[in-house]
Amino acid sequence: MSDDSSQPTWGIELTPEHPPDRLADLAGLAEDEGFDVAFASGHYFNRDPFVVLSRMADATDDLQLGPGVVNPYETHPVKLASQTATIDEVSDGRAVFGVGAGDRSSLSNLGIERDSPLRRVLETFDLARDLWDGETVTHEGTFTARDASLNLEPAGEIPIYVGAQGPHMLRMSAKHADGVLINAAHPRDLEWAAGQVEQGLAERPDDYGDFESLAFASVSVAADESEAREAARPPVAFIVGGAAEPVLERHDIDREAASAVSESLEQGDLPEAFGRVTPAMIDAFCIAGTTETVADRFGAALEHVDGIVVGSPLGPDLEDAVERASEALARVSTDG
Repeated sequence: MSDDSSQPTWGIELTPEHPPDRLADLAGLAEDEGFDVAFASGHYFNRDPFVVLSRMADATDDLQLGPGVVNPYETHPVKLASQTATIDEVSDGRAVFGVGAGDRSSLSNLGIERDSPLRRVLETFDLARDLWDGETVTHEGTFTARDASLNLEPAGEIPIYVGAQGPHMLRMSAKHADGVLINAAHPRDLEWAAGQVEQGLAERPDDYGDFESLAFASVSVAADESEAREAARPPVAFIVGGAAEPVLERHDIDREAASAVSESLEQGDLPEAFGRVTPAMIDAFCIAGTTETVADRFGAALEHVDGIVVGSPLGPDLEDAVERASEALARVSTDG
């Protein structure tokens, strides 16, 4: 996704917990600071990512833009293909499609069972590719579509990036998609994920194009280390709440401490959950600290991936964090 294949891709997640106009301004700043792609995350409790992406398209010239990630449970896959093609149109061909299985707890709030996640994600982007090619599709699988087609066609290929954390989704993305957004920040997790990606790439058809592996990492950067770490508490709480047992074991996270965070989240007591986040949890699940600290951590992450998406919370001051994250990435890119 970077213009220079020898340089890592710089991505940023702009979360629609903030108003669309603010995110448009941040997208403009990110473009000025050298970022290649911006993702707008998709959760029902935030603003609509496609509305936000439309504003971001108006505020930028070259930045690639896409949902990162949306899931094919809340929204029908045909509709997701249409929405993404619309962003491609309004941005003059700059869309990417970030798709994943979604957050199990958020979907359960809506009474949605997250069944057959691997198949559903794969079927979703296979179908999207056919629709973007102008085909009329009929599909019977994890969802149904009959004689569905779109009244618009993208200007070119829309790259597909799969949000992944587990072994099967990582391998599937490497075999079938254009890229993967690995939901991890720590070198230990990224090294393990890289091994899964390698297995998928071994089965990738020869006629498929290049594949890009990006760390979709929680980042919190500020002038003051303690302020950066404090701002990391909310996203880390949610990461811990959804972390699989092997991930907790990989970092020697105390199981009781993790359960206490999860229980507080389930009860809707967010301040309690955030307060129960330990320093070890922040170290494992967020790249947090000063520009220097974050640059070092980016360097360690880039041993295992082709680029980094600077994910939520960014930092205690968003504009300052975009500039600091850019500076940290520039240090690593220059060193490399």
